[in-house]
Amino acid sequence: MTRNRLTLALSVLIALSSPLAAAQEGISKVNGSIDVDAGQQRGNLETVNGSIKVGDNARVGSAETVNGSIHVGAGSQTGGLETVNGSIRLGAKTTASSDLETVNGGIFVDRGGAVSGDIETVNGAIGLVDADVSGGIETVNGDVTVGVDSHVRGGIKYTKPRGNFLPKPQRDPRVVIGPNARVDGPLVFERKVQLYVHASAKTGPITGATAIAFNTPTPPAQ
Repeated sequence: MTRNRLTLALSVLIALSSPLAAAQEGISKVNGSIDVDAGQQRGNLETVNGSIKVGDNARVGSAETVNGSIHVGAGSQTGGLETVNGSIRLGAKTTASSDLETVNGGIFVDRGGAVSGDIETVNGAIGLVDADVSGGIETVNGDVTVGVDSHVRGGIKYTKPRGNFLPKPQRDPRVVIGPNARVDGPLVFERKVQLYVHASAKTGPITGATAIAFNTPTPPAQ
């Protein structure tokens, strides 16, 4: 081995054995929750039966679970987040570099949060407060609130319920586009919804629903 190759090999070995490299290793398990402490760096997080919790100002890769919720603390950075039976919650000023997806559970993005992808759920509410979503929002049965000062750069789509596996909703979903909120893409509703759009909000074209305007901080009660 030449001197240059030996130097390169030693450099790679040192890098892989460094605390930083170890800190960025992922966590994978079948049964049990995953906790990442505040300020830590980790790779991808995967479990089947358990929740995933990421502390404030941490940095992780993607996070996936089947039966459990995902909670990301304020100021953290993540990849895509996905669960089947559980909710997803992003703290203030948290960024996700890909999609947020759940089947049976809500999704919430707090103030200053940013999602570089789509937000999708089937049976669960979606809520944004002063958040930025580079993609769109898609759901079937959940309520959607694009709250004050939020910006959805894609559109909003409600897919028509299909098949007997979906629970029959007790009421029509409620969709709120709040004060100073903006949805750039089309709003497409393949099912009946109650749509409220604040006077200061801006949206793309609306099909399948009639917007009800309001100018109070919150829409009329149901």
